[in-house]
Amino acid sequence: MLPTQQILIIEVAMLFFEDILKTTLLVCNILLSAYSLYNIGIALFSLRKSRRLEISEPRHRFAYLVAARNEEAVIGHLVESLRQQNYPAELFDVIVVPNNCADRTRFVAEQAGARITLCNTPVRSKGDVLNFAFPELSKPDYHYDALCVVDADNLVHPDFLSAMNQALLNGSKIAQGYRDSKNPVDTGISGSYSIYFWLISRFMSGARHKAGLSAAIGGSGFMISTSLIRELGNFKFVTMTEDMELNVFCYLAGTRVDFVPGAIVYDEQPLTFFQSWKQRQRWSGGMYQISELYSLPVSKKLYRNRMLHGLDLVSLFRSVHMHVLWFASIIVTFILKLIDILEKQAPPAELWGLLFTSFITSWLMMTGAAALIVVLEKKLQPGIWRGILTFWFFIMSWLPINIISLFRKPKEWEQIRHERSIRIQDVT
Repeated sequence: MLPTQQILIIEVAMLFFEDILKTTLLVCNILLSAYSLYNIGIALFSLRKSRRLEISEPRHRFAYLVAARNEEAVIGHLVESLRQQNYPAELFDVIVVPNNCADRTRFVAEQAGARITLCNTPVRSKGDVLNFAFPELSKPDYHYDALCVVDADNLVHPDFLSAMNQALLNGSKIAQGYRDSKNPVDTGISGSYSIYFWLISRFMSGARHKAGLSAAIGGSGFMISTSLIRELGNFKFVTMTEDMELNVFCYLAGTRVDFVPGAIVYDEQPLTFFQSWKQRQRWSGGMYQISELYSLPVSKKLYRNRMLHGLDLVSLFRSVHMHVLWFASIIVTFILKLIDILEKQAPPAELWGLLFTSFITSWLMMTGAAALIVVLEKKLQPGIWRGILTFWFFIMSWLPINIISLFRKPKEWEQIRHERSIRIQDVT
């Protein structure tokens, strides 16, 4: 038996440890509550009615820009959808930039009617292609007013260019379109991805646009004017998330990103959890890179002007940190409950009951939210229930991804195989 003095020391140490945990939990909860309330407040702007924009006559000249690596299975149907735009053919070009290809991507793209441009620098990511193509295609010799970036696995709605033409006429320099899905009912994972992007379009980009803030560039389906590219100057993408990097460049230049819901792209979503894990690990690693590289420049800009826009941008690229903080709060809550049960000498069933209740509550909330998004976006269709039921797992699996990515960031872009070869007529 331990001497009384030693028991007292242990009890004091335990109380001190418990106080530290409670303080940590309080700080975590304050930060998480503030972050959640802010995002709920932003999401409420989605309830505002959108202004109906009259479609004007085509005036601007565009180039579709497509980076492609081993995409022979899907690139043909993308180019086909681009050639079917409700926009004068003489006012746009389709430019495909093949890189590191070991298949017939170039041949298939050319056969479908695309122009081929070869990158004259080493390519390790999509950002490297944009580093080459943006300054090249924005030269006055090309006579392009704007570039539209889409991914090789996408399909593009026939009215995409008409909507972006109108955005340019309304004064936009850069705008994000609506990211839809071309395979929402293939698997539970592809369904969860689809619901996630519908959520992003309505409650993040759409709501921010209505609030007067910047929408978020989402990697595909965005337009950037060549005048803005020249205005941004000698900028280079260096992270795995060139889309978020572009958001930072625009903020530092004082340019607002608009949201154009009528410019629709249909993205191919991963089918398996392994593919999903690999892609989201790249996204998370890229967000950490953004935080490390650009937190200081953005913070400096906050004190000069556009503070609200800057804080909103920080809330976007700090989302991975908030996810880790959420995980920390769960662990601390679990430890405190365990200490409480041990002190009361309560049965272990009390702890398991808490865990089960927490699981059921969170699953019901996320499943309900997923179902609501499907209804609001009018995406009800046979098979979408798989995405709704697995949405909780999809979101929760981001916890280990964000934690691992905090310590192991991707150095090179890894290809995700695209095989869903369908035509634009099948999704419109």
